[in-house]
Amino acid sequence: MDDELTWFRTMPADQRSWVTLVAQAGIASLVEWCRNPGRPPRLTGEVFGAAPRELVRVVALKQTVDLIKVTVETLEDHVPSLAEPGDEDALRLAVLQFSREVAFATAHVYASFAESRGAWDARLEALLVDALVRGERSEELAARAAALGWSAMSTVMVLVGATPAGVDDPHAAVRRAARGLRSEVLVGVHAEQLVVVLGGHEDLESVAERVADEFGPGPVVTGPVVDGLGRAGESAAAALAGLRAATAWPEAPRPVSADALLAERALAGDPLARQALQEQVAGPLAAAGGGVLETVRAVLASGGNLEASARAIFVHPNTVRYRLKRAADLTGLSVTDPRGGWTLQVALALARLADDRSLWH
Repeated sequence: MDDELTWFRTMPADQRSWVTLVAQAGIASLVEWCRNPGRPPRLTGEVFGAAPRELVRVVALKQTVDLIKVTVETLEDHVPSLAEPGDEDALRLAVLQFSREVAFATAHVYASFAESRGAWDARLEALLVDALVRGERSEELAARAAALGWSAMSTVMVLVGATPAGVDDPHAAVRRAARGLRSEVLVGVHAEQLVVVLGGHEDLESVAERVADEFGPGPVVTGPVVDGLGRAGESAAAALAGLRAATAWPEAPRPVSADALLAERALAGDPLARQALQEQVAGPLAAAGGGVLETVRAVLASGGNLEASARAIFVHPNTVRYRLKRAADLTGLSVTDPRGGWTLQVALALARLADDRSLWH
């Protein structure tokens, strides 16, 4: 093994010892089987039981096949010195038959481990997604994600939507779609809603567009991109709030970002959306000065008619256009766009309501 397997030479001493024990146990089992050919070899317990189950984690299946190959070839090379005169062919046949049984036992051990690991990973993944949805923030989240192979330093986005009906394993379909674009992914179901966490990709929005095809009917909402799993709860909270409010925008694209649903979320009572509208829309317009807020109100009141708005506030239409461009630069919203005008109107209305309430205290 030292001579032929480079990776074996680099293994820690304890792991090399485990591998050696397995090889020795295999040879001992062969000898016992040759003495009692009528007794079927109990390879799983006798051979692979010589090492702890953790060995399966550090020695890949291909490496185990290489170890078996080296061991069998070594036995075959020494058949002339091991067999009684005239029994060489019989011993070679016994080694061949026994190596076949070892191969089957190897496949069984690794398949059982993969099945157990798969079930454990599924439980761990479900716990992790549930913790993110509940807004949990702790160092344990990163440790759980690392156990699932998640990169520690990775931007993250959360998608939520309906779980597809009639699909045996929606988790598998989502994983295939995400990993086909080389994105890291976690999948879970929370209150009958499919929750997907994406990461490890430069363009998570494009990954979300592909993964959205695997959701059930209805809206699919994406939370904002955040830095790492430690803040994934923020993305999940925004996405879930957007999903609750998405029915108010039947023509919404799929997927639709939670930020595009700020107005609907605010009307549904989402305090984070109301705060975002104040900080990103109403506040900057009020602080802009130069008649920007007055002009936006006038254009909204006139249904988008710039000339009528100019007459109402006694300015030139070009001044109106200049101020609207200033408002768009500040908020990212265009007054003359239906969605932008709607969001601006809701933001300003909520700001006025907040101001009026403050007068009563």
